[in-house]
Amino acid sequence: MFTCFIRYEIEPGKLDAFKEYARAWIGLIRAHGGTHHGYFVPGQEGDLLPDASFSFPGIGRQGPSHIGVALFSFPDVATYERYKREVAEDEGCKTATARFNETKCFSAYERSFLVPIFE
Repeated sequence: MFTCFIRYEIEPGKLDAFKEYARAWIGLIRAHGGTHHGYFVPGQEGDLLPDASFSFPGIGRQGPSHIGVALFSFPDVATYERYKREVAEDEGCKTATARFNETKCFSAYERSFLVPIFE
């Protein structure tokens, strides 16, 4: 098993469009063999969140307010490769991509593939 971690730079004023994009991709990944763990976006005014101060003085800091992340897993590379082939032909993917091209709700992203460490 491996997990894809994607870090997005969300464009100012486009969080709602980003949430729409996220909801579309959650369903697409699930429909094509993946397990989606969700998208995570910055808290907004009125959200009750803890102070971001860290236990390690001098090395912790507040993260940027325009970053969102997504996490989804596949059981193996073969399933992931099948997902890539299938989703490219999926009408929902085409719609989500067209909508992104209209909104440009994020300006950059980074993708990492991670393997879990369990107890």
